[in-house]
Amino acid sequence: QVQVVESGGGLVQAGGSLRLSCAVSRSPFSINVMGWYRQAPGKQRELVAVISSGGTINYADSVKDRFTISRDNAKNTVNLQMNNLKPEDTAVYYCNAQNLYGTSHWGQGTQVTVSS
Repeated sequence: QVQVVESGGGLVQAGGSLRLSCAVSRSPFSINVMGWYRQAPGKQRELVAVISSGGTINYADSVKDRFTISRDNAKNTVNLQMNNLKPEDTAVYYCNAQNLYGTSHWGQGTQVTVSS
């Protein structure tokens, strides 16, 4: 069974930084797209940033110029460096890995809380 394990997150003051990491293992197929989504209380899950195996990146407008996504294809890991955090970034952040057949796998989520 594919495992998606996140680490990082926590509580930080506005303007601070956090780094999220995610490792995918036991996938029988190549991982194509990896990325991060978030869900705030009472809101739908939304895309934060995704990166393809070829290095194509897509960011949500709300995090551009503040967040940076990176990945290691050989290790099936993806990181999200979050700088200049704002209270509206508070949410549960989920790692997602999509294989070449389009099957999606999710992590358990990690809480990010930004205090004002």
